[in-house]
Amino acid sequence: MEPTAHGTGPEGQFLLHHGLVRAAAARPDSVAVVSGSRSLSYGELDARANQLARLLDDLGVRPGDRVGLYLDKSIESVVGVYGVLKAGAAYVPLDPGSPVARLAFVAGNCGVRCLLSGREKAPDWAELAAGSTVDTVVCLNATGPDLAERAERAERAGRHGARVLGAESMDAMGVSAPGPPTVSLDLAYILYTSGSTGLPKGVMLTHANGMCFVRWAVRTFGVGPGDRLSSHAPLHFDLSVFDLFAASMAGAALVLVPPEVSIFPAEVARFIAGSRITIWYSVPSVLSMLVLRGGLAPGAFPELRTVLFAGEVFPTKYLRRLMDLVPHVRFANLYGPTETNVCTWFDVGPLDPAQTEPVPIGRAIDDTDAFAVTDDGRRAGPGEEGELYVRGGTVMGGYWGDSQRTSASLVADPAGAALGPAYRTGDLVCLGPEGDFEFLGRRDAQVKSRGYRIELGDIETALDASEDVIECAVVAVPDDVFTNRIHAFVVARDGITASDLAVACAARVPRYMVPERFELRASLPKTSTGKIDRRALSGPVDPNARA
Repeated sequence: MEPTAHGTGPEGQFLLHHGLVRAAAARPDSVAVVSGSRSLSYGELDARANQLARLLDDLGVRPGDRVGLYLDKSIESVVGVYGVLKAGAAYVPLDPGSPVARLAFVAGNCGVRCLLSGREKAPDWAELAAGSTVDTVVCLNATGPDLAERAERAERAGRHGARVLGAESMDAMGVSAPGPPTVSLDLAYILYTSGSTGLPKGVMLTHANGMCFVRWAVRTFGVGPGDRLSSHAPLHFDLSVFDLFAASMAGAALVLVPPEVSIFPAEVARFIAGSRITIWYSVPSVLSMLVLRGGLAPGAFPELRTVLFAGEVFPTKYLRRLMDLVPHVRFANLYGPTETNVCTWFDVGPLDPAQTEPVPIGRAIDDTDAFAVTDDGRRAGPGEEGELYVRGGTVMGGYWGDSQRTSASLVADPAGAALGPAYRTGDLVCLGPEGDFEFLGRRDAQVKSRGYRIELGDIETALDASEDVIECAVVAVPDDVFTNRIHAFVVARDGITASDLAVACAARVPRYMVPERFELRASLPKTSTGKIDRRALSGPVDPNARA
């Protein structure tokens, strides 16, 4: 039984960190998290998270506050997530690959005052603090003497930032559990996604939102203490919610995938086999490359039993090949924007050799309602196209500090058939004859590439900010493996190169949003109304263009 001070009974947990509390009590010596040659047991992870929660309390962090996470994915980052939640606060993961100015906006936008970080990010602390509300940095993987030297170097360079504390500050704290008055409707985490205005938008998700999905996933896929779950997605990507919390709820081992492994498909294959992964969850592009270049033999990964994929369309030809190589593995397509985490799913059965269309996104998970609405405001019937709406336990509370955007996205059912707000996904779907939704595309300029949701307007805003750019347009080019590749067409001042544009863009947007190709042109095609003709730009690439 979990401690009643944490608000749970014998049947349990309704807060995201209660899985850790329960696992630590039931099996303290079982492996909780693995990173290379390092690991922590459940008892150790729970104790470290308690120490961090007590330190955060000493630093003035109160229930409802937002705490930033700015470090590479590691055992320390997992401790950070659980420590923040145990303190009653909400964690805000900052993309380690984003420009510091963008991260400063995120931290300032939601009022992050305390930042949990790692020594590898020390060169950025002063700039990040100067551009945001951060006044305290806790380095989870370095001690005071090392940090003092780094602070001195920053001082000599004329950069002044926040107060910095080392890991010894956490080590000095007690290991008993704190007990802030947290309830399931409290904010648990904020994930920032690309926004059409050029600025990231913060999706607010509660403990109840996360637990609705995690409970369903653990039950549906039979996650248990003997499982070893891959942790591939970065913390700022919503796929990480399954990895972190399904593992602890089931008392399973969480195995962190090193970033360098993902670069080479053969390394991914070796990692899955060598780490004895039983449940793998990632974007389809990683799995497609595994099929193409992973060197897989039939019957590979005998210990793997479940593959979950989400974030983008899985090309059927690669999905079929992978299923043929590992016929003992169960495959499932999980669908949902960040605002709903996962809201529908499809259990993939044998694929017809002649099938070319993608597998469906399926039907709603438990405690969630998904329905399509036609252009004239009716609920779409079988065979009709409509925009997918989602309501229920997984749906966000709104966008941080943006009531206008929230009210535009969380709306009443146009058909009047449902009570309570529903989230407009912007995705066009069709209800198939078996009751499963099929994904048709997007209503707007939002696309998916390598699993990331990208607003093309966000990239255009970043390019337009450069004095060297006269005019630009960014388009998505469909791709079998990555869903879309991003290309930019630019009219620029004389002497500007594609490399110059890539550097300028990388200073304002995350790496995954920097276009793969920059094509320099003397002018951009226009429609009869004088607008940029993006359809014309989506055609074949000009081989004579400067790129």
